[in-house]
Amino acid sequence: QVQLVESGGGLVQPGGSLRLSCAASGSILSIYAMGWYRQAPGKQRELVARIITGGSTRYVDSVRGRFTISRDNAKNTVYLQMNSLKPEDTAVYSCNGRSTSRDYWGQGTQVTVSS
Repeated sequence: QVQLVESGGGLVQPGGSLRLSCAASGSILSIYAMGWYRQAPGKQRELVARIITGGSTRYVDSVRGRFTISRDNAKNTVYLQMNSLKPEDTAVYSCNGRSTSRDYWGQGTQVTVSS
């Protein structure tokens, strides 16, 4: 089993920044990819960013250049640095860990971008 705990969400003005953290514990050696998903009200959940074991990253087009996913292996933590935030970034952001057998999810953290 893998446990994922997110932190760092909140309310921010347009143009502002937030950093989300996802701390992993448990059988983390089984995880080959970590990612951040988001779901806004009335919309489908979408992959925002992903980082795989080798360090390659992937971003949805709407956040490329503004968001950066990174990891600290010593702390078993993945981060999502979000800059130049826009109102359309408002959503519940969830951390995802993927193994060969299943996906693991955190509890989600709310990000609200509003003036």
